[in-house]
Parts: sequence; C-alpha cells; structure tokens
Amino acid sequence: MKIFSFLNPKPTISEQDIKSGLRWLTLEGVAALSFNSITTSGILAAYALALGASVPQIGIMASIPFLMQSFQSVTILLVEKFRKRKAIVVPSYLLAQLVWIPVALIPLFMVTPSAEAVYLLLGLLVINGLLRAFTNSAWNSWIRDLVPQSILGRFFGRRLALAGIVSAIFSLGAAFFVDYWSGLSSTGNIALAYTWVLLFGTVFLGLSCPVFMSLMPEPMMQPVEKDSVSLKERLIAPLRDKNFKKLVSFLLFWNIASNLAIPFFAVYMLTYLGLPLYWVIGLSITSQLFSVIFLRVWGSFVDRFGNKVILYMCASLYLLVIFGWMFTAMPDKYFLTMPLLVVLHIFAGIAMAGVNLTVSTIGLKLAPAGQAASYLASASVATNLGIGVGPLFGSLLAGFFATRHLNLNITWISNGSMAEFPILVLNGLDFLFLLAFIAGLAVIGLLASLKEEGEVGSEIVLNSLLNPSRDFTSHMSSAPAPMTFSNFPFNQVRRIGIPGLDVALGVTVFQIAEIARMATVTALQGKRLTQRLTRAFERDISVLPQSPEDMKKHGMEISRQVARGAMHAIEETPEDVGKIEKAIVTSVIKVMTDAGVAPEDAIIGASQGIIEGASETCCDLATATRRTVEAAVKVSKQVNLSKDEAVTKATEGTLQAAETISPEALAEVKNALPPEETSSAKEGVE
Repeated sequence: MKIFSFLNPKPTISEQDIKSGLRWLTLEGVAALSFNSITTSGILAAYALALGASVPQIGIMASIPFLMQSFQSVTILLVEKFRKRKAIVVPSYLLAQLVWIPVALIPLFMVTPSAEAVYLLLGLLVINGLLRAFTNSAWNSWIRDLVPQSILGRFFGRRLALAGIVSAIFSLGAAFFVDYWSGLSSTGNIALAYTWVLLFGTVFLGLSCPVFMSLMPEPMMQPVEKDSVSLKERLIAPLRDKNFKKLVSFLLFWNIASNLAIPFFAVYMLTYLGLPLYWVIGLSITSQLFSVIFLRVWGSFVDRFGNKVILYMCASLYLLVIFGWMFTAMPDKYFLTMPLLVVLHIFAGIAMAGVNLTVSTIGLKLAPAGQAASYLASASVATNLGIGVGPLFGSLLAGFFATRHLNLNITWISNGSMAEFPILVLNGLDFLFLLAFIAGLAVIGLLASLKEEGEVGSEIVLNSLLNPSRDFTSHMSSAPAPMTFSNFPFNQVRRIGIPGLDVALGVTVFQIAEIARMATVTALQGKRLTQRLTRAFERDISVLPQSPEDMKKHGMEISRQVARGAMHAIEETPEDVGKIEKAIVTSVIKVMTDAGVAPEDAIIGASQGIIEGASETCCDLATATRRTVEAAVKVSKQVNLSKDEAVTKATEGTLQAAETISPEALAEVKNALPPEETSSAKEGVE
C-alpha cells in the first residue's frame, strides 16, 4: 500500500538524504534518552518501591529489559528474509512505547503497595523488553549503513551530548514533581505521582521516537550473493571471528561485573542513605552534565586514537568509581558522604560517556560490511545479556549479604583508654560494590588482546589530556599543556597503578583549564576586564575540590592551568590580545594569592600558563612575555613582593614554559625579556 511506502528502503541515498537522516536521528536520540531517564533510572526504581518492590525485585526489574534482548535472533531472520529494516523497527518500537501507558496506570486499578502491583509491573516490562528486542538488531544494522564511518565518534558524541542536556531537564523536573506530590499526598496514593510522570513522558517523548524514525531514510541493504553463506552461518560467523569474539566476551563479562552494582546505586541512596528523590536525580544529572562535557572529548579521541583505548581507560575509571561507593557510609551518613557522592557522580559521568560511546561504535567499526546485522546482533546480545544477568546475580547477593557486616578498624590503646578509627565498614549493598570492583578488574584484561585498526596505547591518550597538541586544542578548547608537573604529583600518583586513577587525574586537570576558559569568555563580554576576570576566577576556583592545604601545595600548578585555559578564550574574541594577557596574569595572581598560594608560586604558575597558552593559540610569544612581566610588576605591591622579585619570578616561569615548547620559543622569549633585570633568572633556568 502506498500509505506505508515511507517504510521502504531507498535504492540510492544522496548527501541531502544523509544530512536529513542524521538530523532526525539526533532528534530521535534526544527523545529516546530523555524518556529513558525515567524508565531506566532512579525514578523507575522509586516507582517500584512505591508499588511495594523489595531490593531483590529491583534487581530483577533492572535485568528484564536486557535479558529479553536475547530474542534478537528472531529479528535477524526477518531482516535477512525481508531486507526492510525500517518496516520492522518503526511498528515494533511504537508498540514497545505504548506498553508504558498501562505501566503508568497501575496505581489507578490496583491497591498499592502490593505484591500484585509489583508482579504486574514486572510482567509489562517483559512485554516491553520483547518488543525492544524485536527492534534493536534491525535498528543497529540500519544505523550502521546510514551514518558515515568517518564521523561515527563525533556524531554519536554530539547526539548523546544533546540528549543528555534534555534528559537532565526532564528527569529533574520529574523528581521535583514527585517530591512535591509526596508532600501533598497521603501515603496511599504517592505512586500516582509516578503515573503522571510516566504518562507525560510516554506521550511527549516516547511516542515521538517512532515518528522521528519514520522520517529517516533507510539505505537499501547490499544484495545477497548467490553463493553466499547460509543464514545459520551468518549467525555464528561473529563467534568464529576470533577478534570479534573477544569483543563479545568483553561486553558480556564487563556488563555482568559492572551491573552487580550499577542498578542498586539509586536504591542505596534512597533506602540506605535516606536521600530524597530530587537529590538522587540531581546527582544523576550532575553525572549526565559531565557526560555531556566529555562526550565531545571522547568523541574526538575515538576518531583519532580508536575505540579500544578509550574503552579501556573509561572502564578503568568506572571501576574506581564503584570502589569509591564503599566509603559513602561508615556505616551511616557522615560528613564526607555528600561530597564523595558528588565526586563519584562526576567521574561516573565522565567514565560512562566514554564507555557508552565506544561500546556503541566499536562494534560498528569491527563489523564487516554486508554482515553488520549478525555481527552487531551478537554484540548487542552479549551486552544486554550481561546487563540482564548482572542484576540477577546482584539480587541474589543482596539477599545473602542483607544481614552480614564487615568492620575493619584501627584500635588505639593508651594508659587505659581506647579509641577506634573505622577504615572500612561494609553492610548489605556495600558487598556488591566490592565484588563488582574485583570482578571488573578480572574482566578488563580481556581488552588487551582485542585488535583494532589504528589503535594506540593509553599513555598517548593520557598525554593528549595532559599535553595536547595544537590541532587538538584548537577544536577542543583547553587541556593541560606540555610541561613536567614539578609541583603536582601526577606522574608519581600514576605509578601507583590504581585502575582509573591516572584518567581521573587527567580529566581533573582538563576541567581546571576548561573552567578558566569559560570564565574568561564570560568576562570578555563586558568592560573592566580585570575586575570581571578576578570575580569569575574567584567564583569558579572556589568549586574545585581542593582543601586550603592542597591549594597551597599545588598552587603553582593550578595557577598555570588557570592561566593556560584562560588564554584559549582569545580564539573566541576579537579583543586586544595584549590587554587580555595582562588581565589574565593580574587576575590569576590576585585570586591564587587570596586563596593562600604563595605569591612567588602564583607568579611562576601564571607566567608558565600564559606562554603555554600563547603557543597553543598561535599568539606572539614575545608580546605575551612582555605583557606577563608588566602584569607581574603591576600586581607586585598588592601581593607584598618587590618589583625585582616579581620580575624574577615572571622571568623564571616564562623561560621554564618556553624551554618545554621548542628551542625557537625559548630564544623568542629570551629576546623579549629585560636582560638587565633577569639575567640571574635566565642562568638558573639554563
């Protein structure tokens, strides 16, 4: 029928078709992830608890959608027989989204909380999972043929970033609505708040996804050769491909290990820590925001360095996050609980951005052309089976450890008195976090033998976070510059070998520089540049997780990164460069000195950052050097230094930075310095 002709594939796809398809694919991703922010998050877990679910039942609920993905083989048969993926995806996805309407209406027709309501919820989720399984393999094959291979990382990174912003707004609004409703309602009808949230999400987000899908073009599948292998051979081909089999194995066991813990984070905060729902969702949004920031970073890295190394690094970082959850209660909430939760969610967002991006693209890259459906289905089945089995194991373990405790304390006895200091306290779900961490350590080694064309070592990627090349920084704004961290012990800490710690250090330094760049961009929009910069730096540096002692100890490195990051704002403004450079130096020195950093360290660090930033943004090094010295002299009285001391420290910093860039840069900086006042500093550097 002509009315359904839009479901047919197109024999030829033009450039305009691809552009249009990518736009609709982006909108589909925004709507889908926004809807998923309540159907696969703390909100759904809270809804299940309101219906009367237990912690083990929460684990079962989390596993259902993914266990159902094992039925994707049925879709492969249909794809290979009819070769019309869009005609399979759109109707099945529409039905899957419609299932959420009866899920939302459970409190209207059943007594809550009750066992019957929970069983009905689980049954409806099984139906939804089966329909989604019917969709996924055809969808993956379709997208593999639509999105150009050369932009996979950047496109999906941008798509996930946009979706993350919208989903954060929607999920936070949903959480506030639920908490507001709970404050007005009696205990008997609290679950109705979730009814309205789910209905709103289904109508305005969930049902828009198949509409966007229907507007995307489907490239016609490559014709099957007469002597091609049988369908059975196609289905088992991915497991005979030794390299792809390694990817399948990793996806299976990694998701089992990580999902021993992940589905229970929200339950842990709601029940064990007693946090309100808006706090739980707010922390989740914090994680999403950092995912948005770093999706762009990881997307560019994937295109430059490959998927494998980014996947390894981000998986290692996430293991560190899981390990940190064991210390959020000792055994109850304590003064470090909330700060630690914030830090864990920040790094979880950074890590999961890389994991989700690489998992969604590495299979696309390794799958041979013409066999994408079966290869991607194998990867998807392994992923979903792991995500499904992990929570089931977690549910069993949660029940086993519910009444068990482990306390490790240090006892100090002196003159008849005794004091105990807790080192580690494990109760209930804490054991899941420990087991997930140990299992993850065992699994992550599977990536070592996986081969990917163009792959590099993790050290190269870490150096791009800490020591970026000029072509990278021009596109990615700021990241730390090439120089030995003499005052910040990155290299020493990285040798400790704790999984994910080196990545955490790299992204932390990246964040400092990025914060400074954004503050400078904002300040450049008004007059009185130095005053605006000072206020912006004071505000943004205050949010860094640094104690006063750490600020003093690492002040030179922080000053350097702030100045370096701020210099990248020059690329985004037509303002006078020399004026900006002087304002940056003056503001950084004042702010860091007020924060307790020694003025000598602040001047050296700021001077280093200005020269490094000038080199990265192709500014004139001689001009930057002169402006730096002039600014140091100008601010010297305010930080209780003599003019000569300020000039000496500024000279020392500029020469140190130039020396790490190139001999030509060092000569240019030397020629710009006043020789009569800086000869001793030059000799010290030389």
